[in-house]
Amino acid sequence: MAYSFLVTRNIPAVGLDRLGSGGSVKVNPHDRPMTADELVMAAADCDGILSMLTDCIDTAFLDRCPRVKAISNYAVGFNNIDVAECTRRGVGVSNTPDVLTNATAEIALALMLACARRVVEADEVVRAGQWRGWAPLDYLGMDMVGKVLGIIGAGRIGLRVARMAAGLDMPVIYYSRSPHPEFDQIGAVRVDLEQLLRQADFVSLHAPLTDQTRHIIGAKQLALMKPTAILINTARGPLVDEQALVDALRHNRIYGAGLDVFEREPVLNPGLATLKNVILLPHIGSATVATRGQMAVMAAEDLLAMTSGKRPVHPVNPERWG
Repeated sequence: MAYSFLVTRNIPAVGLDRLGSGGSVKVNPHDRPMTADELVMAAADCDGILSMLTDCIDTAFLDRCPRVKAISNYAVGFNNIDVAECTRRGVGVSNTPDVLTNATAEIALALMLACARRVVEADEVVRAGQWRGWAPLDYLGMDMVGKVLGIIGAGRIGLRVARMAAGLDMPVIYYSRSPHPEFDQIGAVRVDLEQLLRQADFVSLHAPLTDQTRHIIGAKQLALMKPTAILINTARGPLVDEQALVDALRHNRIYGAGLDVFEREPVLNPGLATLKNVILLPHIGSATVATRGQMAVMAAEDLLAMTSGKRPVHPVNPERWG
């Protein structure tokens, strides 16, 4: 039996080819997220959807697209999907874990280095022809070697960042609701959130977005951080209250920040782009040729499995299959 699939943004060809082996494939023709109405119109006659984090799969969507029986999310996170409602309706949901761990951890480390050593700011000066030559007091930054790294969220990416930090002799402390033996094995110390914020020189966010973690970093938490501390977010934008962060950066309450994700992507909080002590990246944590290709294949294969009634390799709602 041939199935009909919708891919909501263009993905690497290797994934489209794999999906095409099991049915007809239509791809969002626009180089932007689909609107809610466009998504419904395109998905109404489809059996499965290969979706993005920007696609809202909620009750309203499911009501209007009853034929859809499988959602394969091209991401580790799935806060864009009402998983409970999908399960109630017998709709399978999958994601793409593990494959982007290294790539995202690399971006977190890159942001730490770039913020600490004022890399972007210095690059702009050279490009503008304003560099006067070497000077003892120009572009003094912060050291990383030996500084304390605080990790919020003890998942795979957070653990990979902690292991990378070992090469810089950075002591690691972490915050999570429960102990994680993998962190303990590398010498990381579990602390409460307040202790982490007070002690860490670098605070790196790696938590999923939930009702409990939304704005886990706000004005109160930023006030606890050292004035020499750097905040890194490569997880989910709404983990940070962006307005509170703008205020903290503007008044130098923390040294700097590096963001790969934002509260209302792609819209930035007013004032964020004008600050020199923040580095802004366009959500490129997983953006390597190998990683995005692997994600495409994983998402396609799981979508093919679910539409044919099989359990996917990476289920978000395994109870759907008993």
